[in-house]
Amino acid sequence: MNQPRFQVEPVDYANALQDLRQVRETVFVQEQQVPVELEWDALDPLCHHVLARDAQGQPIGTGRLTPEHKIGRMAVLSAWRGQGVGDALLAALVEQARQRHWPEVSLNAQVSAESFYARHGFVAHGPRFQEAGIEHQAMRRRLGSPTAIDDVHAARGLLTALISQARRQLVIYSRDLDPGLFDQPIVLDALRRLATRAEPVEIRVLLQDAGTPQRLLAPLLPLAQRLPSTFLFREIDDPVDRNYPSAYVANDAGGYYFRPLGNRFDGEAELDGAGRARQLREEFARIWERSRACTEYRALGI
Repeated sequence: MNQPRFQVEPVDYANALQDLRQVRETVFVQEQQVPVELEWDALDPLCHHVLARDAQGQPIGTGRLTPEHKIGRMAVLSAWRGQGVGDALLAALVEQARQRHWPEVSLNAQVSAESFYARHGFVAHGPRFQEAGIEHQAMRRRLGSPTAIDDVHAARGLLTALISQARRQLVIYSRDLDPGLFDQPIVLDALRRLATRAEPVEIRVLLQDAGTPQRLLAPLLPLAQRLPSTFLFREIDDPVDRNYPSAYVANDAGGYYFRPLGNRFDGEAELDGAGRARQLREEFARIWERSRACTEYRALGI
């Protein structure tokens, strides 16, 4: 059996201080030129810390959770970036907050890492600002209750998180593939990564109007054309279903994004709302069964 390449675990601050320093001062002080006196603060001894170690036990990544319910000091050594360490650290910190029954966690993300946090369900709020000479964006994630989505920027971030979180199935109920959402590079890239996983994945798309995406050359269609066994399209056939005003996306991992009015972006989303996600998927399945296959897409090889 292969030995894990790295592991993440909560650590005691005093006992792990040397390892925390090794990572944080390499990343923040040496690489990013943050003054060392700004890197360490009075909150550190009061925080919940997590540490990633490689198979030899060497520290490779850190993160902390403050008494103010803020995630911070997320750092991964350069040789380990892009290998899932940051994802594992963030998941461990969110789980620490969930175990403490906190309703919400927040963070100040470096703008270069904003899309990373968005993939994990964090929504940007407020204007960008400077911290230690680096541009940041405040973000937050609700735990155990829906997050309000009130602009297209937040909608794209949560949609990307839902797609990334999906295990084997994603369902999309849309009027016409929602220009502004499913034509955006960040969303298309997440769909591409989901669709090309090693294990079988199914993405079902139910449209009220199948003609408009085809006429407007929606960029999702060529992707689906290359992966016809993964993407399945149907169009609403029952006149009663055509009067349904809402739109939604739901996955098989407890995540959903629901919009009361399908022509708007505002609504609510949750990454751990298993009950509501299951309800939407069951509703989707009923409508799917009485809808028609998009034969006009098949003519394109879809």
